[in-house]
Amino acid sequence: MTETPIVSISFFRMKTRANRAWAMWMMGQARLSLPRVPGIGFWKLCGSGKNEGFTPQAVPEVFAILCSWPDEATARAQTQSAAIFNRYRTRASESWTIYLETTSARGVWSGKSPFSASRKEQRGPLAALTRATVKPSRALKFWEQAPNVNKLIDGDPNVVFKIGIGEIPLLHQVTFSIWPDTSKMAEFARRSGPHADAIDAVRKGNWFAEELYARFAILGDAGSWNGASPLDRLELTA
Repeated sequence: MTETPIVSISFFRMKTRANRAWAMWMMGQARLSLPRVPGIGFWKLCGSGKNEGFTPQAVPEVFAILCSWPDEATARAQTQSAAIFNRYRTRASESWTIYLETTSARGVWSGKSPFSASRKEQRGPLAALTRATVKPSRALKFWEQAPNVNKLIDGDPNVVFKIGIGEIPLLHQVTFSIWPDTSKMAEFARRSGPHADAIDAVRKGNWFAEELYARFAILGDAGSWNGASPLDRLELTA
């Protein structure tokens, strides 16, 4: 692996019951195939929440594979040609992969620091990922806050794309979002209201057993989501 691994996130929409059942089964079986993909580093399999949001209601229609790679060329080649990714695409009604370069990261995921930051200055559009392991004793309080935060981010016109995914429903949660620039994202983060209240409650209540926060420069994408590339919206917000 190079000092600055590239990250890919591939999303697959499974429309039929049979394909959703297959994807659920693959949450276990793909763990045998992914480590064999040449060049792959850190990887995780995730499912989505209701309406692709950050909610406690799991809806097994959207599934995601997150991976780190030594370089962009390897990331693109393997996500487009490796057998395991092709198996998902064959079953999916729609799929989209975004390619990212880590610009900052802090925290751990499953006890590891999976993303090495390039330390480049963050300019232009960016993606943000937050990941947390919620303490079981704090899960109820955490999910009481989530719907209000979800509504707030849904109503922000600067959000280009957002989705809530996770490894284990209720306890292992990931949010992924795309923003036109750092100032627009910071404006949302600083705004008073449900988001600020949730952050304050998390810090005071020590709700998380593990946390990770990362930002990425956007390198490009492949495929479509809801009939188009989500990155097309960056031109509309420019």
